[in-house]
Amino acid sequence: MSAAAIVIALIVLIVGCIMGWHANRAHAAHGDIKTTHNRIAGYRKTRLRSGLWAIGLILVAVFLLAAAVHH
Repeated sequence: MSAAAIVIALIVLIVGCIMGWHANRAHAAHGDIKTTHNRIAGYRKTRLRSGLWAIGLILVAVFLLAAAVHH
């Protein structure tokens, strides 16, 4: 394996872990809405923030991989 392949694999691994963590937080915040109505505002904020982080990281990863492929 070349050094570029290792770097790309590490980027994908790191971004995937961070994205998965944020996606899990967003999913958990959405699932808890049914049981705790008093905390809905906090859960909505967490769900929105974590969902935006996950989407943003996906976009960054796609741009980084596209740049690495075209380089």
